Amino acid sequence: MHPCTVNRMAVGSGAPVRLMGVINCSPESFFSGSYVPGSDVLERALSMSGAGADLVDVGARSTAPGAQPITVQEEIERITAALACLDGSGITVSVDTMYPAVLEACLRHDIHTINDIGGLAHPDYAAIAADAGLPVIAMAAHRTPGDPRGTEATLAALHEVIGRAAAAGIEDLILDPAVGRWTPERTFEDDWNLCRNFGRFREPGFPVLLAISRKSFIGDLVGRPSEERLAGTLALTTRLLSSADMVRVHDVAETRDALFVVRKMEEIS
Repeated sequence: MHPCTVNRMAVGSGAPVRLMGVINCSPESFFSGSYVPGSDVLERALSMSGAGADLVDVGARSTAPGAQPITVQEEIERITAALACLDGSGITVSVDTMYPAVLEACLRHDIHTINDIGGLAHPDYAAIAADAGLPVIAMAAHRTPGDPRGTEATLAALHEVIGRAAAAGIEDLILDPAVGRWTPERTFEDDWNLCRNFGRFREPGFPVLLAISRKSFIGDLVGRPSEERLAGTLALTTRLLSSADMVRVHDVAETRDALFVVRKMEEIS
C-alpha cells in the first residue's frame, strides 16, 4: 500500500484505523446534531479530540440531496471563521470543500488535510492542492461527486482519481469510495452494493476512507431519521472496519468504543 502521512500521523500500511470527527458549519446539514456554530467550533473540536478523534473534518456547505445552495463567498466566510478558531490549537484539521477559491482561503489557516468530494476533477483545485503539499482525501468521481454506480464503476472512478493526483504531483492520497446518495440516479441498493464489496476499494493500493455515518441508506433500512441512526451506523462500521484505514463519523466517543471492541476481538489468545 502507498504510505500516507497526515500531520506526522501514519494512515494505512498497518497503522491503526484513524478516527475523523465531523464538524459541520452548515445549518443546512442533513443531520442537525452535527451543526456547529462558528463560536463553538473550538469547543467541539477539543471535545472530539478528547473523545478519541485523530483529526476533525471541517466543512461549511451541505452536499446532501436537496440541500439549500449557498454561494462560494458564503462558504468561504463560514469555513474561514471556523478555521480561525482552530488556528494554534494543535488539533489536526481537514477541510471539506470542492471549490478552488474556498481551498485557497482555507490554506491561509492551520490545516493538515484536504477533503475533496470532487475527486480532483477540477484542474485548478488539483494544482492548488499539489502546491500546498498536503495529503488529499479524494472521492470517487468521473465528472461530478459520487456519479459512478456499482463496484466496478467506482473502482474505475478511483483509478481516474489516482491518475489526476499523479498528474498534479499529489503523493499522499486517501480514497473515498463515495457511499451515499450523491446523484439522483443512485439508489440505496447502490450503497449497499458498495458496502458489501468495500474490501475491493483497497485494490488500487491506497488508504481508504469509510464515510457512512448516519447516511440515508441506513435510515431507509431501519426506518429512522438521521437523529436515530447511530445504532445502524455502528453496526455497519464494525462490519467494514477491516477494509478501512480512516473512519469519518459524527459520533466520536461511540465509534471509538466500537473500535476498541473490534480490536479486542481480533486479538490472538
